[in-house]
Amino acid sequence: MSEKTTLGENGIYDARSLGVPKMLLLGLQHMFAMFGATILVPMLTGLDVSTTLLFAGLGTLLFHLLTKRKVPAFLGSSFAFLGGYAAIAPMADGADNSALLPYACFGVACSGLLYLVLSLLIKIFGTGKVMRFFPPIVTGPIIIAIGLTLSQSAINNCSADWLIAVVAIALVVICNIWGKGMVKIVPIIIGVVGSYVLAAILGRVDFTPVAEAAWIGLPIHWNETAFWALSDGNTSLLITSVITIMPIALATMVEHIGDISAISSTVGINYIKEPGLHRTLLGDGLATIIASLFGAPANTTYGENTGVLSLTKVFDPRVIRIAAGFAVLFSFSPKVAALIGCMPTATCGGVSLVLYGMISAVGVRNIVETQVDFTKSRNVIIAALILVLSIGINYSAAGAIAFHIGEITISLSGLAVGALAGIILNAVLPGKDYKFDEDKPDDTGVCFAVKGQEN
Repeated sequence: MSEKTTLGENGIYDARSLGVPKMLLLGLQHMFAMFGATILVPMLTGLDVSTTLLFAGLGTLLFHLLTKRKVPAFLGSSFAFLGGYAAIAPMADGADNSALLPYACFGVACSGLLYLVLSLLIKIFGTGKVMRFFPPIVTGPIIIAIGLTLSQSAINNCSADWLIAVVAIALVVICNIWGKGMVKIVPIIIGVVGSYVLAAILGRVDFTPVAEAAWIGLPIHWNETAFWALSDGNTSLLITSVITIMPIALATMVEHIGDISAISSTVGINYIKEPGLHRTLLGDGLATIIASLFGAPANTTYGENTGVLSLTKVFDPRVIRIAAGFAVLFSFSPKVAALIGCMPTATCGGVSLVLYGMISAVGVRNIVETQVDFTKSRNVIIAALILVLSIGINYSAAGAIAFHIGEITISLSGLAVGALAGIILNAVLPGKDYKFDEDKPDDTGVCFAVKGQEN
């Protein structure tokens, strides 16, 4: 596939044609897109925001290095492990859980090892042996469910101040539909800044944390790392953390495959074939292990940034690496992190509302363009159960399905249950009409073709 250097029907594949200032602006846009959700995880778990930013940036750069700098993916905080953190280090009624968090981080780091195992299996046996379990009838509904399960957080954030949220949404839509030049390809940053400024003018932003924050600070704290938990020597709690948290990786690995499929479909390049699913899994897994060892949340390929790719049509991975650089830089400045952290919740909600919808729309596109046959009962059943289990369990009172093994409680998210159900049903139900073929990507997991391009 030939690279594009100008913005045309297909998008920008080499952003250097825009110049350095515009590339920096595009990088900031990607950083803003991931920021709200990325810092929400440490806020919900008690982990450190600056540490989270540092390893989101470093994890993204490591991922790009291992994937030959080809895949335009940003790695931010994973929400899938929230249940694991809550089980090991609950933060109820403002209780201090800092002493238990390093144990939870150790469990998350161990879960990253499963990525490496799957990556090795794919390298040994080939992508086709794995991808046959992830046909469009499985990956499409999973991608749809990813966006829809995230939608609740977007609505909740918008509810904090609907005026600010609607302004953010309106700016994004107006700039993307009617904007010209750079305005058209930076709608997210315009929506963020515009709604943030309006909220500040209306007196709806408390800048006290910015005034109190230091300009420079170290983002890593020894007593918050998994190394501290290992040195503490509570073997029982370490084992409990591993048994409780590691199974969550089954869901996140499926999400990873869905995200890479979504990115491939959005960009029009088959990243599952080249640089290969084994490399993307390796990058995601190592980033999660390293981040968790140093006290940051697990990393995952971020749907928000896939939404930005779909919205702006700027597909150059260099822009993502610039965003990662900004994340690392800001992690060393508590004041800058506080300034971004003071961003109105409704601003994050308004922007996320658009981006989460874009994720689900990509899933619908995958199903349509790969021509999944819904006249077959097996396909209807698989899609139905993936969607209902993923979304229904997520919005249920418990928010997950929990079961006990001895004194250990294992909790599986709706996405985990839905994905596992879809994979198992596709494997056992008769009538499979799918075979993964790397040489004909349009007939495999997603439609990678872009109009006007040749593979």
